[in-house]
Amino acid sequence: MNGLVIVLIAIVLLAAGYLLYGRWLAKKWGIDPKAETPAVKYEDGEDFVPSSRFTVFSHQFSSIAGAGPVTGPILASVFGWVPVFLWIVVGGLFFGAVQDFGALYASVKNEGKSMGMIIEKYIGKMGRKLFMLFCWLFTLLVIAAFTDMVAGTFNAYPAGDGNAVYANGAAATVSMLFIGVAVILGIILKKAPKMNEIVKGIVAIALIVVMFAVGMKLPIYTNKTMWIYIIMIYLFLASVLPMWLLMQPRDYMTTFMLLGMIIGAVVGVVVAHPAMQLNAFNGFVLTGADGSKSYLFPTLFVTIACGAVSGFHSLVSSETSSKTIRNEKDMPMVGYGAMVVESLLGIIVLVVVGAVAVNGTKPDGTPFAIFSSGVAGFLEMLGVPNDVATVFMTMCVSALALTSLDSVARIGRMSFQELFYEDTTDPAKMGGVRKVLTNKYFATIVTLFFGYLLTLGGYNNVWPLFGSANQLLAALVLIALAVFLKTTGRTGWTLYVPMVSMLAVTFTALVQKLIALVSNVMNGTAVFLVDGLQLIVAVLLMVLGVMVAASCFTKLLKTKKQEEA
Repeated sequence: MNGLVIVLIAIVLLAAGYLLYGRWLAKKWGIDPKAETPAVKYEDGEDFVPSSRFTVFSHQFSSIAGAGPVTGPILASVFGWVPVFLWIVVGGLFFGAVQDFGALYASVKNEGKSMGMIIEKYIGKMGRKLFMLFCWLFTLLVIAAFTDMVAGTFNAYPAGDGNAVYANGAAATVSMLFIGVAVILGIILKKAPKMNEIVKGIVAIALIVVMFAVGMKLPIYTNKTMWIYIIMIYLFLASVLPMWLLMQPRDYMTTFMLLGMIIGAVVGVVVAHPAMQLNAFNGFVLTGADGSKSYLFPTLFVTIACGAVSGFHSLVSSETSSKTIRNEKDMPMVGYGAMVVESLLGIIVLVVVGAVAVNGTKPDGTPFAIFSSGVAGFLEMLGVPNDVATVFMTMCVSALALTSLDSVARIGRMSFQELFYEDTTDPAKMGGVRKVLTNKYFATIVTLFFGYLLTLGGYNNVWPLFGSANQLLAALVLIALAVFLKTTGRTGWTLYVPMVSMLAVTFTALVQKLIALVSNVMNGTAVFLVDGLQLIVAVLLMVLGVMVAASCFTKLLKTKKQEEA
């Protein structure tokens, strides 16, 4: 099948879903344009920062569109392009976008509180404690997987033979410039808060062009280990600095770059209109070269998270984006719309890997390398020089992961703090130990330390566990949102099928991962920092998942009985 036709079908379906289903949900739940949002009510210049619709959208989109939309569809393409296409479209519209919008909506309606605090309000304190511990453990997996990916992308010596890769070094320079320039842009926007959106956009694009030109001339050549340390330092800064100073301006510029990547890929598909070299369907069970078997259920639904449904998105919606929404009418575009655009990105990635597939399956190489080379090939057809196209794509795919990393580091820090909050968040009213545990600098250091330990295992080892935990988080959030909607008299039945489906998928996947880890331990092939630590995390995630789900289901059923009575 022609790749252009697939993209056009996806655009029509996703646009129809946003205009019909997304707006219907907003109408059923209720949007009040005159209501005072938490960003306005609690503005503090740190986390609560009233922002324009596009600014919040850019933060939401660039944060959720991490490595997942590239990695997931490419890895899952071994099952064929049809199941991947169907899950991205159906999952994106009826699972992922509903969860993202629901988490944002619930948080804005509850004074900008995180999902953990919302669970405490509607389910109980124990539910919140369990959920926040689950979230914190989950952020460690995200930090580990994405840090390894980004460091690998910036690594100028991937072959280990002393020969530097120019594209990696140039992309690394641009990414480092992004951090410094983002701070400068943040200060400028703080001094001129009413700057025209068009002018702001022109300034951002001009800065991106300048940084790209400098990166092309002055590449940074260093190894993967050094980049892991550098990324950890950046994550510390992103976690503790005010939103307006680093994360918001960085996400704002990144969004233009990512949209440019999407537009370039779409134009490339239009010009090349490549035929899908992937098989349409390879079966429900696949056997690897080592004899191992992969099953369509649950592997497909765990592998493709971002682009379909991802629990991580709910944390971005409720931990950061909800605190910057200036008007409730912006929520559908930010919550539902950002997910729709990410689903489109997932479809484009599928078409790209389909165009470069070999013998009906994806080519060898990392997902980043496959996607970068594929789109770079499209851009070359448009007359873009090879080195420019390669650096641009390398820069874009690293930005995908890096923008998620800074958000998850901040969310991990906040989750750790919330674990030890009781009746107050005022340090002056806390005891000495709790004051230390809730200190943002201490919480950040602890979070990054354990994330670093998991990074030592590499993303190939962490990704399956991350995928399972991510989808289990989505299931737990959907259950919690169902309780919130039911308790407040809003329509919640639209969440029932997604939450039950994701529970079945994730517990099946976690059991499979647990069996594999235990097998490694029994065979004596386990390495503690790779398998042992993952085994501990996997067991904790399963136990916590069961306990949180039980608490939420108990409350949901009790609410139903009270309503019937």
